[in-house]
Amino acid sequence: MRSIGTRLFVILGITTGLVWLSAVAWIFVSTRAEIEHVLDARLMEAGRMVNSLIVSQEIDVARAQGLKPPFPARVPAGYDRQLSCQIWSLQGVLIGRSEGAPEKKLSEHRDGFSQTVIDGETWRVFAVENAALGVRVLVGDNLRIRDRLVNDVIRGLLLPTLLILPALAGLIWFSIRQGLAPLDRIARNLSARPASDLSPLDSADTAREIAPVVQSLNGLFARVAGQRERERHFTAFAAHELRTPLAGLKTQAQVALASGDPAIRDRALRQIAVGVDRTGRLVRQLLDISAIEAGERGWTNGPTNPGAELKALANELPHAGKALSIAVAPELEKMRVAMDPDLFRLAARNLLENAINHSPPGGTIACGLAMNGADTIIVIEDAGPGIPTDELDQVKERFFRGRNRAPVGSGLGLAIAELALEQAGCSLLLRNAAAGGLVAGIAVPATLVRGFGKPDASPVSKPPPRLPEPTRVPLRLP
Repeated sequence: MRSIGTRLFVILGITTGLVWLSAVAWIFVSTRAEIEHVLDARLMEAGRMVNSLIVSQEIDVARAQGLKPPFPARVPAGYDRQLSCQIWSLQGVLIGRSEGAPEKKLSEHRDGFSQTVIDGETWRVFAVENAALGVRVLVGDNLRIRDRLVNDVIRGLLLPTLLILPALAGLIWFSIRQGLAPLDRIARNLSARPASDLSPLDSADTAREIAPVVQSLNGLFARVAGQRERERHFTAFAAHELRTPLAGLKTQAQVALASGDPAIRDRALRQIAVGVDRTGRLVRQLLDISAIEAGERGWTNGPTNPGAELKALANELPHAGKALSIAVAPELEKMRVAMDPDLFRLAARNLLENAINHSPPGGTIACGLAMNGADTIIVIEDAGPGIPTDELDQVKERFFRGRNRAPVGSGLGLAIAELALEQAGCSLLLRNAAAGGLVAGIAVPATLVRGFGKPDASPVSKPPPRLPEPTRVPLRLP
């Protein structure tokens, strides 16, 4: 049942039907009880009236013996002979009876109400005993006729209600359609819009119940518009960044083809190799950003061994011919973090690449641990020129390349690292070291630290030979 209107109609129809059936049952029970109470009162009054007539000698008991019938009753058509009366002597002799009354004794009960079955008919009987005159008056109702009377009364009450049901169903359907009209207007508005129209819906005259839907749609439109704008800028920046290395590749290829000097040709080919590396890295970084933002996969909560991952990356990443040393503190191998390994590897790869690109030849990149309040900081420090203070707030922006830019950089590394860490519930901290160089910190909240166990018996990869022992890098933030 996909239609809200149909679902509401069914729900209201069933609810109304249950209420109606409950009302019918209540009317039936209450009306039946009331009618039976009235009929019992009539029986009692009839019995007492006959007894008073006997006492006042308006009915002569002596003369009544043998008369047929002594006092016939006249009742409305269809209910004739409903009320029957018998007068018995206390010795068990029938003195008189009304027309249609059975010859058998209506009840053996001496006084008050009783119920008797005579010839298959059930009778409701009221008895009045007059000991002074030696008689007993029995007045009875045939319950079959009484039930028919009750049913006719109830039928007369319920028949108009049955005739109202179709009109009630029509009113319910009309009310539902009117109530859903604001949703229909919103649907027509949205279906008539072009895909490029992300303007907010008018919520001035919106019903209070529909307002949250309109506000949510307007919020969605705003987010989509913002995302579209970011993608537009991102595409423009990416096209610009790719155009530069591609133009350089074409130029160097033309130089290599046109030159007959082996030295010039070799230098052009080396420049082509550097340009291909830079372009490949840029494309990989663009794909990384797209994958994180699109949420193409679900991220796990680890656990991740930061030390093992950093050692593996230290062996995988090229050092650009700088003979660099990458040292990983033993404490990092003992640490376990509730973070997706791919997200940590993506952030750490970009931070290490950034450190490699800015480190001088023969320099050391130290990976260690520090504390910043309750957060555990995984620190990556290089010995490069650092970042000018006025650019620290900008270096995480995409395609931003500051004054101390590296020749092979694209301005995406720190942005990717921050995006991956935010996805994992962590954050990226940056500051310049006192002795020069950049200190990049992965701030891991205490809730994601799963303790410090023993180092892995079989690390992911062996550390590079003759690496100096790393030291803890203090990270003091304002």
